[in-house]
Order: sequence, then structure tokens, then C-alpha cells
Amino acid sequence: MPYNSTITFTLDTICPWTYLAYLRFSRSLSEYTSSHPPDDPNTRATFTLQFAPYQLYPDASQDGEDKYKWYLKEKYNNDASLMDKYTAYMTALGKAEGVEFDFGGTMANTLHAHRAVMCVQEEKGAEAGRRCVESLYTQYFTQKAHPSAPSTLLTACRAAGLDEEDAKTLVEDESEGLVDVKAKIREQAGNGVDSVPYVVFEGRRRDFTMVGAKEVGEYLKVLEQVGKEA
Repeated sequence: MPYNSTITFTLDTICPWTYLAYLRFSRSLSEYTSSHPPDDPNTRATFTLQFAPYQLYPDASQDGEDKYKWYLKEKYNNDASLMDKYTAYMTALGKAEGVEFDFGGTMANTLHAHRAVMCVQEEKGAEAGRRCVESLYTQYFTQKAHPSAPSTLLTACRAAGLDEEDAKTLVEDESEGLVDVKAKIREQAGNGVDSVPYVVFEGRRRDFTMVGAKEVGEYLKVLEQVGKEA
């Protein structure tokens, strides 16, 4: 039997660099799986992806504020020329990954987005968690959606495979999973996570940690190394 490695991908759903990293990582994992099928007797490692929560701006309000104005003020000291350079650069990076970034919408607290991801992942499994995360990213970065509004979370939960009733129950009961997700956020901080993306590949002999958005080839190299050491 091949060694099954857990990959812990720590994220915040409003971080564009984490979104880019996730897209690149997903491509690398797909490439690895294509060349090392789980049913191939020569495959030495398979991978299970799990998400862990981190909040870049835990004091942000739930109501939030205009995303573009927030970036302009908080990141670029109201310098429109610097903001223009940033949006142009991120637009180019996004297009390379098939994403049309939209800098409109609302920047707000992500706690309940993380709560939804963690609950879906725990109750429905890794693939459902992945679909939930992908929906949250797509909505926030390309559709101007509020990152944790009930409508956003409902859409993400349905994308993850929850039926309408279960999705509505999860979103409306804001206490469900709240204690656990707060504990997981504290746990990540205790593990030394102070930025995202933060990706840990569990190896049989040693773990591999990658911080920041890497290229597809860099992620693939680590996947291959985990397999080699399995």
C-alpha cells in the first residue's frame, strides 16, 4: 500500500496570494496524480488535502467595507498609482491561472467562512471541503461577493454538495463549529503560522513546509520528494 500523506493547507479566504497558491498547488497535485495513479503498484505516496484556518485581519467587522478603498487605504497609503500597479500585477498573475480578479466588492471578517469550510470538511470529507473553498475564492475574487455573508456561505455549501436544508442550517446556526474553528486558528498560530499560504506536506521521514505562493513546479517537486522518501 502506498503511504498516504496529509497536506495541510492553511489559508484565509480573502488572501489573493493564497488563492493563486491554491490554484498552482491544485495543478501540481493533478499532475502528480496523473503520473502516479493510486492504483499503480509503483506509486509510493498518495495525498489527502485538508484545510486549516487563519485570519489575516481578525478585527475586521462582519459588515465590512469597500474592498478597493480598503486596499488603497490600508496597503498603499491612499496612493492611487501604487494601487494601480498592484491591480495590474495581480490581474496578470490571475489571468495566468485562468482567473479574472475583480477588485470591487466588500472586504470583511472571514471567521464564518472558515467555520463553514471546517464544518463541511469534517462532516462531508476532503473533496467537499475543497469545493467549498473553491466556491468561496471564486465568489470573493471574481464576483464581488462578501466573504462571509449568508448568501456567499449558502452558495459555497451547496457547491460542496450539501442539500438546501443542511446548508441553510449550517449557515444560520452561527454557533455550529464556532468553538472548534477558533481553536484551530489558535492552534495554527501556536504552530508558528503568521502568514498565508502555509502548506505542510506530511512525510514518512520528515515534513516539508512551504510558505508563500510558489510555482507549480516547486509544489510538484515536494510531492515527488514525499513519494521518494515514502
